[in-house]
Amino acid sequence: MTSEIVSVIGGKETSNGAAYESVNPARVDEVVARVRLADARAFSSACRTAAGAQREWSRVPAPVRGRVIASIGRLVEANAEELARLVTREIGKPYAEALGEVREIVDTCDFFLGEGRRLYGQTVPSEMPDKNLFTFRVPVGVAAVITAGNFPVAVPSWYLVPALLCGNAVVWKPAEYAAASAHALYRLFVAAGLPDGVLNLVLADGPATFEGLEAALAEGTLHKVGFTGSTEVGRRVGELCGRHLQSPCLELGGKNPMVVMPDADLDLAVEGALFAGFGTAGQRCTSLGTVIVHESVHDEFLRRYERAVAGAAIGDPAGDVLCGPLLDRRFAERYEEYLGWIQPHHTVVSGPTGRITPDNPRGDFTGEGGLYYHPVVVDGVRPGDRLFLEETFGPIVGVTSFGTLDEAVDLANLPSYGLSSSIYTTDPASAFRFREGIGAGMVSVNNSTSGAEAHLPFGGNGKSGNGSRQSGMWVLDQFTRWQAMNWDHSGRLQKAQMDVAEIVPDLDFRL
Repeated sequence: MTSEIVSVIGGKETSNGAAYESVNPARVDEVVARVRLADARAFSSACRTAAGAQREWSRVPAPVRGRVIASIGRLVEANAEELARLVTREIGKPYAEALGEVREIVDTCDFFLGEGRRLYGQTVPSEMPDKNLFTFRVPVGVAAVITAGNFPVAVPSWYLVPALLCGNAVVWKPAEYAAASAHALYRLFVAAGLPDGVLNLVLADGPATFEGLEAALAEGTLHKVGFTGSTEVGRRVGELCGRHLQSPCLELGGKNPMVVMPDADLDLAVEGALFAGFGTAGQRCTSLGTVIVHESVHDEFLRRYERAVAGAAIGDPAGDVLCGPLLDRRFAERYEEYLGWIQPHHTVVSGPTGRITPDNPRGDFTGEGGLYYHPVVVDGVRPGDRLFLEETFGPIVGVTSFGTLDEAVDLANLPSYGLSSSIYTTDPASAFRFREGIGAGMVSVNNSTSGAEAHLPFGGNGKSGNGSRQSGMWVLDQFTRWQAMNWDHSGRLQKAQMDVAEIVPDLDFRL
C-alpha cells in the first residue's frame, strides 16, 4: 500500500511541489510513499509560521510542556511495532534494530518529561547590598531541524523533544527517502496536543532547504539550526549560520577507530567489530571505520573476524539478520565509489565485494530486487589511504596494526574526525591513557563504537561536529539561552566595580 504525503505547515497540508518516490530498498520496485517536495519559499514560510506560534508556546509553563513530552512517549510506545515496521520497510533497517530505534524515542521522552520541572536558573550573590542577581533559561525561538534518514525517527527525537520542551517552535526537514517514517512520527507528536505551528514538517530536497535557510536567517525568523548529515554539507550549514552570527548544532560523519590491545578479549572485540562495522549495513555515523590491532594479535584477530563476517546473516530486514540493504540508490552508488578506493597493497579478506546478485551471490542469497552489498574487510590499510582517512558510509571496514599505545592513539586521531571511538583491553591504565589521548567526543571500553543512551551526551569534534552535544541535559544548551537579570532595590544607583565596599586587610601582619 503506497501513501501520499505532503508537508504540514501551521497544521495545514501543502501539496504543491515536485514528486518524489520513497522506495523500499529491499524491493526497489515497491514504492512506500509518494512525496510532494516543497520549495524554498515553503521552508521560509514555515519559519514565519513557527515564529508566530512560538510566542504562545513559550508561555505554556515548562512542567506542562513536559507533560506533552510524556504523552509523546506514551503514544510512540503504543505504536512502536507499527512505526518500526514502517522504518524497516522504508530504509531497510533490520526490524530488531528498528524496534530499538523506536525505543530510543521513548527513552528520550522519559528523560525530558522531568526536565520540564528542572529548567533551573540560579540566584547569584551580588557584590553590592540590596541587590539580587538571577539567571534564567529562555528558549532560542524557532529551530530548523534537518535530519538524515539512517535513523529516521530516533535522531530527530534528540532534537525535537528538547527543543519543544524548552519552549521553541520547530521546522523539521527530514530526509526525502525516509519521508514516510518522518510523517508517521510527526503525526504522533501532533496527537500529543501540540498547537498548530509549533511543529512543522517540510519535505524538501537539499538545494531548496539551503535556500530556505538563507531566506529565514536573513528575515530573522530562524534562531537555531540543528543538522545531522555529512561533513561536507555540515560545513556549508556552519558557514551560512556563521554569517548570521548563529552557532548551529552539527552532528556529522565519523571515521571511528577501534583499538585492540594485546590483552584484549578477542572474541569480544570481534563481536563488537562485527556489529559496529556491519550493523545497519555500516550506515551509522558511529559505524566502525578502522580496526587498529596490536601487531602481536593482528593475525589471530583477523582470522576470527573473517570467520564472524562470513557467518553473519544478510538479507530481508524483516528477518533475523545482521544487516539488510543500503538505504537508498544514492548511497549504493556512493558506496561503489568507496570500493574503488581499494588498492593493490590492500588485502580483501572477506571474500566477494560489490552488490549481491545472482552472478555475485553470498552463499545461497542472491539479493534479488534489493540494494544488498557484500560486507568487506580490508587488511593492510595505511595512514595515507583514502580508506583510512575518509568516511566510508557502508559495509566496509579497514584493518591496520600498531606497536605501542601512543602509536595507536596517533593513528586513531589521524583522520581528524572525532565522533566515536573504542578500545578493547583488560588494563585500566590503557583504557584511561586512550581516553586522555583520543579526540573523539565518545569513548567506549570493551564495547563497540556504536550505541548511545538517551541520558548521555552525543556528539563529536573536528570533522564530526562543532562540539555541540545532543541527548541528556547537555542538549539544553542548544535550545536555550542564558538570560541574566539584576534587581537593585536599594533605591539608588549602585555602579558595579565602582561602588563596591572595600575591607582593607593588614597585609604587613606577621605571626
